[in-house]
Amino acid sequence: MKPETVAAQALHAIDEPTGAVVPPIHLATTYARLAGGALRGRSYTRDENPTPVVAERVLAALEGGAAALTFASGMAAATAVVRAVCKPGDHVVSPRVAYYALRGWLDRFCARWGVTHEVVDTSDLAAVRRALRPTTRVVWIETPANPTWEIADIAGIAELAHGVGALVAVDSTCATPVHTQPIALGADLVMHSATKYLAGHSDVLAGALVTARADAAWAQIAELRHDEGACLGPFEAYLLLRGMRTLFARVERSSRTAHYLAGQLAARGVTVRYPGLPSHPQHALAPRLMQRGFGGMLSIQVGGGAARALAVIERLRVWVPATSLGGVESLVEHRHSVEGPDTPTPPDLLRLSVGLEHEADLLDDLVAALS
Repeated sequence: MKPETVAAQALHAIDEPTGAVVPPIHLATTYARLAGGALRGRSYTRDENPTPVVAERVLAALEGGAAALTFASGMAAATAVVRAVCKPGDHVVSPRVAYYALRGWLDRFCARWGVTHEVVDTSDLAAVRRALRPTTRVVWIETPANPTWEIADIAGIAELAHGVGALVAVDSTCATPVHTQPIALGADLVMHSATKYLAGHSDVLAGALVTARADAAWAQIAELRHDEGACLGPFEAYLLLRGMRTLFARVERSSRTAHYLAGQLAARGVTVRYPGLPSHPQHALAPRLMQRGFGGMLSIQVGGGAARALAVIERLRVWVPATSLGGVESLVEHRHSVEGPDTPTPPDLLRLSVGLEHEADLLDDLVAALS
């Protein structure tokens, strides 16, 4: 089946006992055993609840992976990779521009655990090559990179990283499977903050990992999730699956609107960061990684530093000033204020998460606020 069909039908997940076209929520925390104590198949809900399994199977199919695991949050999924496969003396490479909470966690964890952490510009293959060592265990990529939207050459980085025996993990939260399949480009693991586009309605906290192979590293990640319990609850898994069934319709609509807004704002002289524009530094690379558009995220630089950026937010009436992204409502955030003084984000930058509103309303609101 085509990916749109996989998502819309949730892999044709008909509930066999009832014929229901929506898979049920299984709330039970424990399961009855057979006579003599033998298991019927499940023992305890922590990582055996059947509700998340449907979402995991759908996501694995969309990403072209061998298996998927859901987690209690995107951070739980991301940190599980490093914590499961790295030991003292190992080396981790991560992007200069990436989700700020993960950057901070990597610094703290690696310092405590005796793991060397090196931050590089992952949009520069030469910089990645120079950073790699025989002890490199994980190369983390985020593409497009939040919030300035640099593009990393996944295939090129995978070739380099695999040459030293490192795993390549890609945060594909903003690209989603609609636009990019990192595994097909050579990645070993794909991470999603499923709170964002996969769930898509700003009402569930969730994370996910997809693996290219059910290998020893994947077994270590699954074991860590089991032991530490960072699993997704059944109601959250139900909401996640509900959101994934409309993934293509939502993401393609947001992407079209984002591209329209980027072009209109650039034509008015606004500095726009968006991979779909010829002015983007990796615009030529982007179509090799992305299909069906260039995503629903863009950033603008308004000039005048943080004061000007915050003043623009104050004048907006349609865009909602809030953290997060990927929902049906359009959000704006001043990332420099959120991330603090060590952020690489320019102080005059506003991050825009494009929702499902009419493009004219979104554009008119921005133009009026920037005037």
